[in-house]
Amino acid sequence: MTGAYEIIVKNRRVQYKFTINRNITILKGDSATGKTTLIEMISAYQRNGEKSGIQLSCKKNCVVLDELNWELNLSKISDSIVFIDEGSPFITSQDFAQAAKKSDNYYVIATRTNLHNIPYSTKEIYGIKNASQNRYQGTKQIYNEFYPLYDKITSASIKPELIIVEDSKSGYEFFSAICKKNGIDCESADGKSNIYKKLLPSTKDNVLVIADGAAFGSEIEDVLEISHIKNLGIYLPESFEWLVLKANLMNDGDVNKILEQPSAYIESADYFSWEIFFTKLLMDKTHGTYLSYTKKELNPAYLQDKESKAILSVMPEEMQSEFEITNALPKSI
Repeated sequence: MTGAYEIIVKNRRVQYKFTINRNITILKGDSATGKTTLIEMISAYQRNGEKSGIQLSCKKNCVVLDELNWELNLSKISDSIVFIDEGSPFITSQDFAQAAKKSDNYYVIATRTNLHNIPYSTKEIYGIKNASQNRYQGTKQIYNEFYPLYDKITSASIKPELIIVEDSKSGYEFFSAICKKNGIDCESADGKSNIYKKLLPSTKDNVLVIADGAAFGSEIEDVLEISHIKNLGIYLPESFEWLVLKANLMNDGDVNKILEQPSAYIESADYFSWEIFFTKLLMDKTHGTYLSYTKKELNPAYLQDKESKAILSVMPEEMQSEFEITNALPKSI
């Protein structure tokens, strides 16, 4: 499945309106915030249609996956948006992760648990809020909408003493070289799950974390806890490869179109996480050129003056100033 889909679910008492942008969406929040009510309404519509008193509008089939016989039932679902309520223990299993990966569905999962078995974006973690007071005063129906929990996470205005990079290969090699020129320590976490472990014992007070936002959803809460004891900055591009593509080094119009609306091009059955798609796209677009890209080892061309400045210019301005991109980068390495 590709694309973004608006969903409206309503009855006489309550309405939900939201858009699903990619294959994994996470609903967070305490009890009584509306997560279970939404899924129960979809389940009732699934069983009885409009006779349930519920109206559901979406261009894709919306279904609820219950715990009972979930594997068998999921094997029969295709090209659909699958809703799973919190309290379903199978969502933390590798069996579910593998089944979801092999399917062509999108998934909306209500959970208060961080799902380390599934790569999901920090941008696709939502709470549910009542919008009636702001826009629908005087109406009898309660209007609920999704709101992103981590949409404004970016680099803090700090002068980092240490930069921790999730990547251990090309991405780390790039930032390590840039940091060396600017007198900043740089370490690889060797994987997203190790960033918290790197941060906790660090003696540095001003630390910047750079990680792949496309799959960092399960780690963000733990990492943000460190901000209470350190001056922490966080930068979460989709991936390092996305950063390179965004720099437009290839001057490729097709790449620019894809980056404007990735969901229209990324097939969920082929790419469980968007970072995998962006890696393949960059490798395909640079194959046979001086920018030929591999994830295992950084092509030195990306550390040349023009190329490195273009990549860094995609980042927030406060990060650019820390890297002094106007004069600090080498002309060639």
